Amino acid sequence: MERYIENARKMLTDWKGNSYSFGFEVLGKVGGLASQYGKKALVIMADLGEAWMAGIQKPVGDSLKEKGVEFEAIAGARPNAPREDLYRLALHVARCRPKAIIAVGGGSTLDAAKAANVLATYSPADAQNALQVSDSTASSIDPYFGVGNVTAVKQQTNQLLIPLVAVQTAASSGAHLTKYANITDLVTGQKKLIVDEAIVPQAAVFDYGVTLDSPMNLTLDGGLDGIAHAWEVFMGATGQPYYTKMKEVARACLRLIVYGLPQVKVNSRDRQARLCLGLGTDLGGYSIMIGGTSGPHLGSFSLIDVLSHGRACAILNPYYTVLFAPRIQDQLSVLAAILQERGFIKAKTEGKKGRALALMVAKGMIQFSKSLGFPATLAEAGVSKAHLKRMIQAAKDPQLKMKLQNMPTPMEAERGDVDRLMKPTLEAAFSGDLNLIPQE
Repeated sequence: MERYIENARKMLTDWKGNSYSFGFEVLGKVGGLASQYGKKALVIMADLGEAWMAGIQKPVGDSLKEKGVEFEAIAGARPNAPREDLYRLALHVARCRPKAIIAVGGGSTLDAAKAANVLATYSPADAQNALQVSDSTASSIDPYFGVGNVTAVKQQTNQLLIPLVAVQTAASSGAHLTKYANITDLVTGQKKLIVDEAIVPQAAVFDYGVTLDSPMNLTLDGGLDGIAHAWEVFMGATGQPYYTKMKEVARACLRLIVYGLPQVKVNSRDRQARLCLGLGTDLGGYSIMIGGTSGPHLGSFSLIDVLSHGRACAILNPYYTVLFAPRIQDQLSVLAAILQERGFIKAKTEGKKGRALALMVAKGMIQFSKSLGFPATLAEAGVSKAHLKRMIQAAKDPQLKMKLQNMPTPMEAERGDVDRLMKPTLEAAFSGDLNLIPQE
């Protein structure tokens, strides 16, 4: 495992260079990274005041003081980054007018901080002029959902966002490294997504040691989110110029997490396993900067009231794997070897191809989830038929179209692909009947 760990370290360093500090005992690097932007910062901290955050809050604060950075700390976002929380954070950013934002937390707080930075920087008039939206829409986060809308406003106004230093506390989303911000409307129960290079944090820190005492459910969900990032992008890389690079990143990510999660389940403080999960989920973040996630992530956005994000993706991915079988034969061979290596596929895969190979891999993925105590179907997880309808409706939303386009065979809602291909695949995921998945 050591050579896989070193290979992962090299990939991350080659990608991010000096802007990213990762590993054990690196929280003290926050002050140095933040101070290059100025001496006044706003710290947005998840679970501010909670006992478990004290071990993170103090070294972060000490490192800022050591570099002469004055700061104010405010509470971060609740799970799934509700709209209301990002509006609250945007108000504080506008009030404080910091030289840098230090966001400390998991994906929800980091995503909310990214979006709050956008709202605090650009006025409704800026959004209206650059994006041609109505007065009522321009005063909300809605115009920025989709791909490249923040950049459009930035170019129109020639106004930069406030530098953001992202301090990750969970091996999961990779939000500290990426161009994504998921925001949730709690009224409708639907997530939407900002995808934009303009919101990538200028610097990041992830001390893997802070995960040693992470709750087990958070750890498992996070690891499965990392797998989903790599696997969905890898599936969609067929025929793309970045295929070879994505294959290298995906193989490393999947191997590290498939090894690390079972080890952590046995011993939550296994440092090598925590290192593997940290590196693996970081490579999941790298994956979604190379390409984009697709159907399973899209489906998870409609299930926030019943399932965590990682768990939803873990249930859905085996079924999409079978759907895309004709287009992902090389990808299937990579994942089959990893699952076989760890004992989740018992039968021989040599000579298997087409849908038969996809079924073996899908069953291996399901076996892996079951070994972690996760459900294998949407029905087992408490998802209702009403949720299936919500998932189908969300798939037809133009602001989420990028997820359809990221599939190995891109879907078009306008030509009926969602009803013809996605709907029966979701019904298969609901019941567990792989035979319901259509031939593409």
